[in-house]
Amino acid sequence: MTRTAKILTCLAVAAAIVLGFLYGKGLLSVHEARVKPASLAVLAAQNPAKAAPDVVFVDAAGGRHALSAFKGRYVLLNMWATWCAPCVAELPALARLKAQVPGLAVLAVDLTGRRETPAMADAFLKQHQASILGALVDTDVKMMAAFKDVALPTTVLIDPNGKVVARAEGPAMWDDPDAVAYFKELAGS
Repeated sequence: MTRTAKILTCLAVAAAIVLGFLYGKGLLSVHEARVKPASLAVLAAQNPAKAAPDVVFVDAAGGRHALSAFKGRYVLLNMWATWCAPCVAELPALARLKAQVPGLAVLAVDLTGRRETPAMADAFLKQHQASILGALVDTDVKMMAAFKDVALPTTVLIDPNGKVVARAEGPAMWDDPDAVAYFKELAGS
């Protein structure tokens, strides 16, 4: 082996060790390794990633679901309200994303609270071409505080280990072709 080949081999091994250390310590995440498209500029990486709170929401049939039940897959959790114009405007884009990326759990939870029943949220989603999202309501009125939301809509990306790896405050172009490709790659769809 030539001297140059030995040096290159040593450098490659050193680089592998450094990257392995950084990933092992959680200083780099799989989410950061992917190139985020410009259409998702509002989606900012959360460093360090923190465990998502185990909030509970109710579906149209009255069933209660814990966020922790979705561990093992990527989750895009969108928190919205019927009175929030930017929230309502982005619902159809979230619905199109959900239809195109089946490997991604897209959860749009209505935070309107106790005034909003799951049946009312279901009718609202149908009216706004977003019924595929399924009516989910935070009837306990705890989600906003648990995620420390100060603005609506707020969307968090949760990795398969249940950690929040990215957060968007404000609307995004969730159904942009580059965004769909990004989420397909992320979710392995």
